[in-house]
Amino acid sequence: SLIKFNKMSFLTRALHCTRLGSRMSGSVTRRSFPGFSGCMGIHTTSSHRDLMEFFDDKKHWGEMEVKSGRAWTKDELRIKSNTDLHKLWYILLKERNMLMTMEHECNEELETFPSPERVDKVKISMENLEEVVRERNRAYHQLETGETGERPSRIIEDVLGLENAVQLSEHPVPKTEADELVVKRVEKDTKAFITKLNEQKTIARTRQRNRDRNEVMHLLRRFPHLDRKMLAEKFPDVDIDKLLEKDMCRGHFVPNEKL
Repeated sequence: SLIKFNKMSFLTRALHCTRLGSRMSGSVTRRSFPGFSGCMGIHTTSSHRDLMEFFDDKKHWGEMEVKSGRAWTKDELRIKSNTDLHKLWYILLKERNMLMTMEHECNEELETFPSPERVDKVKISMENLEEVVRERNRAYHQLETGETGERPSRIIEDVLGLENAVQLSEHPVPKTEADELVVKRVEKDTKAFITKLNEQKTIARTRQRNRDRNEVMHLLRRFPHLDRKMLAEKFPDVDIDKLLEKDMCRGHFVPNEKL
């Protein structure tokens, strides 16, 4: 405990020196505290940064509209350095916290939040910035290790037996030792649910295929000279050559011959 007290006492004297260093000579500072070569080793935050930083400028209070710029694009962010992106991220984070605070306060006071699109602009900017940082991270890892560096994912069945892509993460307890934490599913009910779900998906695919086929037949009846290649690209699941053999694709008129 005496050693801890001596360390705390030395740290207190050091901080006191940095706070009052402008009135102390450099020789006295170095002689009293040999571990510090000057008073610029520790920087403190400006005293003007208080809780009002979470609120908008007072000149915008009560306004119905606050002018703002557009969101940052990926092309603009790609030409910036990592240091600039790091600074810009915290600027956007501070702006988002301020906007969310103002929006909550306006809702509490039943007031209109001016220019709510600012929240979306900040969100889009942060998403673009994160994507640019991931691009650089993937490029670096692929160059150094041959891998993307992203968190790996795997197809895992949930409690209902549905397959979902889940990003892998570390767990304090291995899965084999955490049986009591895993919700056990009933195989009989799960199989019945999966069977009915697959049945609904099959019915939906069949109905969509029938709708596409009927639309192609309707187009061929109205426009006999329609481009077959364009139809095949728009409706890849429809066999157009087979439909042309049916009488339902023929219109009730004789098309004009080309002159």
